[in-house]
Amino acid sequence: MSNVTVIGAQWGDEGKGKIVDWLASRADIVVRFQGGHNAGHTLVVGNQTYKLSLLPSGLVRGKTGLIGNGVVIDPQALLAEIDRVRAQGLDVTPQSLRIAENAALILPVHGAIDRAREVARGERKIGTTGRGIGPAYEDKVARRAIRVCDLAEPETLDWKLDELLLHHNTLLQGLGAPVFTKQDLMDWLMALAPRILPFADRVWELLDEARRAGRRILFEGAQAVMLDVDHGTYPFVTSSNTVASNAGTGSGVGPASIGFVLGIAKAYSTRVGAGPFPTELFDETGRLLGERGHEFGTVTGRPRRCGWFDAVLVRGAIRVGGINGLALTKLDVLDGFDEIRICTGYTLDGIAVRHLPAAPAASLRTLPVFETMPGWKETTRGARSYADLPAQAIKYVRRIEELVEAPVTLLSTSPERDDTILVRDPFEG
Repeated sequence: MSNVTVIGAQWGDEGKGKIVDWLASRADIVVRFQGGHNAGHTLVVGNQTYKLSLLPSGLVRGKTGLIGNGVVIDPQALLAEIDRVRAQGLDVTPQSLRIAENAALILPVHGAIDRAREVARGERKIGTTGRGIGPAYEDKVARRAIRVCDLAEPETLDWKLDELLLHHNTLLQGLGAPVFTKQDLMDWLMALAPRILPFADRVWELLDEARRAGRRILFEGAQAVMLDVDHGTYPFVTSSNTVASNAGTGSGVGPASIGFVLGIAKAYSTRVGAGPFPTELFDETGRLLGERGHEFGTVTGRPRRCGWFDAVLVRGAIRVGGINGLALTKLDVLDGFDEIRICTGYTLDGIAVRHLPAAPAASLRTLPVFETMPGWKETTRGARSYADLPAQAIKYVRRIEELVEAPVTLLSTSPERDDTILVRDPFEG
């Protein structure tokens, strides 16, 4: 049996939550390995809807959940999320959830810096959530981060806060924003420490023990390949590496342990925030896709930009993301269209190009080349086998496979967990 790593193959919001939830029923452990509480997964289980940002989705299925060292953790946000799901009847305890002791923390000063910078950018906003994710990752690579394990050592927090505030208060003053005091941050951390520390553990060791015992591990990514800090549409990206190879780095396992890589892609395209989006639709069709797909950010509530499926973008994501197979979601949103279009190439200043340019100005000038296919009038919603799909819908899926050069191994036809067509079991490798 293989482990499975799930990552987004577009700009996030592809429906990873449902797919991870579906796979988690057959896993033993579910691991978050990057990102922070700027990502959101929505899980529909019976009559309950869970909105998770930091908690591994497998907790909903009674599985062990691990938060790896690659995640930046806002302790207050994490505890609020735990309290919220507990109120929904989900018991999250130190027995079911373990947090890497070497994971970096997000402090209130990080959110303040994030928001002040975004205001200062004016018309050139990146579109961050303002939750401090980027500044927390900056502190991590600058070696001034406060980590989970530091909560047990007030003397360590004392000198680390001095160094951290020397940097951040200088920035805040320069941006004309209020500064922070050391005592306020110390009090904030000390108040949260007794609730966070019982969850702390050596996640790398837990995963090594699980590997040796032959347990199935599901690695759960946040955001998506086109938001990767190296491989995405920089600078309109997140602050971490979202590709599958980071599952090992972000949790403490070797690359051989990440197993089968399942990329999640919508049957169309969406994006939240600023940045290039070659297939974006500004017409009634774009509005209709957003309305049918309920395209609003789980965390931010912001409306998502909508467009046709971009096969060039997804093909690139498959290559750099290490994706072995696709889970195609929200096929039912395309029901009823007379025609459906797929982006099969780009032009830049009238010249054909094979990839979205890395340079920001060039990427914004890139135009899509579309192929048009007939739509279907029948419904695909709730289909659980290929026999239940209209012939034209099957042709659309097959054409996507040809263009992205990877098989569709799962097909989702509604938000309901069991409305899923399994073509190939990722856990079988």
